[in-house]
Amino acid sequence: MTTPRQGSNRERVYAELRRRIVTLDLPPGASLSENELAAQLSVSRTPVRESLILLADEGLVQIFPKLGSFVARIDPERVADAQFVREAIELANIPTAVEQADQTAIADLRKLIAAQRETADVNTFFELDEKFHRSLLAAGGHGNAWRTVVAAKAHLDRARRLGMTSESSIQALTDEHAAVVDAVAEGDGEKATTALRSHLRKVFTDIGKIRARSPELFSDGKDSRPTRRVVAVWQ
Repeated sequence: MTTPRQGSNRERVYAELRRRIVTLDLPPGASLSENELAAQLSVSRTPVRESLILLADEGLVQIFPKLGSFVARIDPERVADAQFVREAIELANIPTAVEQADQTAIADLRKLIAAQRETADVNTFFELDEKFHRSLLAAGGHGNAWRTVVAAKAHLDRARRLGMTSESSIQALTDEHAAVVDAVAEGDGEKATTALRSHLRKVFTDIGKIRARSPELFSDGKDSRPTRRVVAVWQ
C-alpha cells in the first residue's frame, strides 16, 4: 500500500469519511467530532473540517453553526434521483448485453451469483453485488459507465444497505440477479429488462418498511436541528 503524501491528507480523510457514511459505519444522524475524527485518522483538524465541507456539498453531512456536524439523514428524494440515473444506465445496457454477452461473460456472472449464495455477510454481499452490476454493464460493452453510476449513488447505497439486514433478503436479491442472467443467456431482452427493473426498484419497498420502523434515520424534508445523541441502526 502506498503511503499518502502529506498534501493528500484531505483526499484520504474525505475518502475514509465518505466510506464510513455510505457503509453506515457512521449512521444517519450520528454526530461528527472534528477532534475525535482527527485523532482516529492521525491528522490535524484542518483536513477533517475541509472533508466535512465537501461531504456537506454532497448532502451526506449537515453542518450547524454552534451545534456541530452530523451525518445527514437519508433523503428519499436524493435516493430517487440516484435510482433514476442508475436505472437509466443499466436498463439501456440490456439490449447490447443480450446481443454481445458470450459464454465467458455469462459464466463470470454466474460465478458471482454462486459466491453471493455462499455469504450471509452484508459487506461481502454488497461488494459482490457491485461486481455483478459492473460486470453486467461490461457484458454489454458499457463497463466504463459504472463510474457514472458510482458517482451518483452514495445516497442510494445507504438505503440499499439498510435493506440488507438478513440472510433471507440477501438470498432474495441473489435470486433476482440469477433471473436477470438467465434471461440474458436466453436472449430474451424484454424479460431481462423487466427482471432488472424490478430488482433495482426493490430499494423503494425496503425504504418504506425501514422508514416506518425507524423514521429517525430519514430526512423529513425540513432543515431540523439535530441533537447530539447516538443513533442506532436497527436490525
